[in-house]
Amino acid sequence: MSTKDFLEKDYYKVLGVSKNATADDIKKSYRKLARKYHPDANKGDASAEERFKEISEAYNVLSDTKRRKEYDEARSLFGGGGVRMPGSGGGAGGYTFDLGDLFGGGTSGTGGRLGDLLGGMFGGRSTQARPRRGADIETETSLSFSDAIDGTTVPLQLAGEGPCRVCLGTGAKAGTTPRVCPTCQGTGQASRNLGSFAFSEPCRTCRGRGLVVDDPCPACKGSGRAMSTRTIQARIPAGVDNGQLIKLKGKGAPGERGGPPGDLLVRVHVAPHPVFGRSGPNLTLTIPVTFPEAALGGEVKVPSLRGAPVSLKIPPGTPNGRTFRVRGKGIRKKDGTYGDLLVTVNVQVPKDLGGEAKDALENFRKLTAGPDPRDDLLRRAAAR
Repeated sequence: MSTKDFLEKDYYKVLGVSKNATADDIKKSYRKLARKYHPDANKGDASAEERFKEISEAYNVLSDTKRRKEYDEARSLFGGGGVRMPGSGGGAGGYTFDLGDLFGGGTSGTGGRLGDLLGGMFGGRSTQARPRRGADIETETSLSFSDAIDGTTVPLQLAGEGPCRVCLGTGAKAGTTPRVCPTCQGTGQASRNLGSFAFSEPCRTCRGRGLVVDDPCPACKGSGRAMSTRTIQARIPAGVDNGQLIKLKGKGAPGERGGPPGDLLVRVHVAPHPVFGRSGPNLTLTIPVTFPEAALGGEVKVPSLRGAPVSLKIPPGTPNGRTFRVRGKGIRKKDGTYGDLLVTVNVQVPKDLGGEAKDALENFRKLTAGPDPRDDLLRRAAAR
C-alpha cells in the first residue's frame, strides 16, 4: 500500500461503515463482505477477487487501533489535497514551505508532531521502509461437543494476499530482475513542486516501490502480490466453548519487508450434544427418576461423558427439579483440574395405573394426609 493509497482511499466506504463505527461494527461488516467476495465462492471472477483485496486492505487498516488513528489523522490533514499555510495564496505574507521537512524530522511544534505521525504510516522518518507486521486473519471452524471438551487438531484452509509464488514477490518475469528506479533512486519517494511549496509523495515512476519492472510477471502483472490459499493444522485446546475466539500466534498473514506474521483468530462453533449440556467448566444432565425413587430414595446409574456410568444416591423425599453434583466428572480446566457433573432429576409420574396400584396410591394418600400444602399460599395471596 502506497502513501497515495493511504491518503486517497476511503476505507470506511469500502467496508460500508461510518467514520464513527465501532470495532465490532467494522468486524461484522468485514466478515459479511469477505464471505460474499471470497475467491472460493467466486471461482474465476476477477472483479470479486479485486473487491476481496480492497476489503482485506481496508480491514487491515481499520481493525488496527493505531493504524486507524494514523489513517484518520492523515486524511484530516492531507485528504483535501494539501496543507494550507498562512499567506500561501501568493499575497504579501506568502512564503515557501517544504513539507519534506515535516517528514524528515522537524524538532519543534507542528513539524515534530507530523514527523512522528507520518513516520508510522510511511515506514519511519528515513526514506527506507521499515518491516511491517502481517495482518491478523479471522476464520471459523465447527467442532463436535466431545472434540471441544477434549481438544483436537483441525485443518484450516486460509485465503489471502501474499508474495506471488511465480516471481517470489519481485514482480519480474522469470529470468529477469527489477532495476532501481532512476527517478527516486530506490527511495520510493519524490518531491512534487506545487509552486509555493514542495510536497513529498510516492514516486510516480515506480509507484512507491523503489524498483521498476521492465518485464512484468504474467501471474501478478508486476505487482509482486497474489491471492493464494494454504492449509494449516490448528490445535484447538481442550475446554473451548461455543463462540469462543482462539488466537494462534504467528499463523496470520505474512509480514511485509521482513516483518513478523500476524496472528490467526479462530472462532469456534460447537455442536450440541444429544445428552449433555454445559455450564462453564461443568457438564449438565437431566435424568428421569420414578415416583417411588423420589419418595423412598434409591441409587441410580448416571451416564458420564467419558468412561462407565457413575452411581448417584437419591435421598428420600427428593423433589422434582433438584440438582445433584458429581465431583470431577466435568470439563478439564486450564489448571488441570476438572469441573463437575450437575445432575437434575425429573420425577416421572405414571399415566396409567392398574387396579392394585391405584388402590395402593389411594391408601398412600390417606396415610399421608395432612394440611393442604397450598393453604399458606392462598392465605398470603388473600392478604394482599
